[in-house]
Order: sequence, then structure tokens, then C-alpha cells
Amino acid sequence: MEEKPSPSLEDLDARLRRARERRPSQSAEEDQGPDQSSVGAGLGFALRIGIELVAALAVGVGIGLVLDRWLGTGPWMLIAFFFLGSAAGFLNVYRAVSGYGYAAGYRRNKNGSGRDTTPDGDQGGR
Repeated sequence: MEEKPSPSLEDLDARLRRARERRPSQSAEEDQGPDQSSVGAGLGFALRIGIELVAALAVGVGIGLVLDRWLGTGPWMLIAFFFLGSAAGFLNVYRAVSGYGYAAGYRRNKNGSGRDTTPDGDQGGR
């Protein structure tokens, strides 16, 4: 079997120009990459996740240290509350990622907008 010769680069360039002309025009800003507000929102969410983990661990360790000094139990309360704090931190992260922070009956839109809706489609948060 003979292989078909590949089209020339000029032909490819002409086809690309025709395809770009048919495509709806976009501004130069849209071709530059992701929207800066979405990048900021993602960075803010990542920062929130990290802070929630560290805060839950700090509260657990703090309670453990205070109880150890008060009761004189050595490191046992510190160890117990370290694990309780880490479990609480992971639970908070899971809730934040899965969207459990919403009131009963509200959920995030599937189109990714920040507006919440009730199950029957009404806009929430009025």
C-alpha cells in the first residue's frame, strides 16, 4: 500500500485561516488564558482549606495541652486531642469540598455560577 502524501504547509495554513475566519471573534484578553477572578477564587479556596486544617489541629493541640497541665496526665490528652483535631480538620475540608455548607434545601448550580438555588429552581439568598 502506498501512503498518501501529506498536504503541504501552505495548504494547512490556508485551511487554518479559513477556520479562524469562521470562528466567532474573540478579544485578545480572552486568548490570554484563564479569567483572573476564577484564578483568585481557586487560590482563595485552597487557602481556606489549608487554614481550616491548621486551625483545627491548633485548637485540638491547645485543648490537649491545657487539659494535660490541669489534670497532670502527661501527653495523653495532647495525643487524644491531636487526633480529634485532625479528624475535625479533615471533616471541615470534606464539607467545604463537597458543598455541605449550604442551608437545608439549597445546592450549588450545575452551571458553576456562584448563585445558590432551591431544589425547585428559585434563586436563593434574597
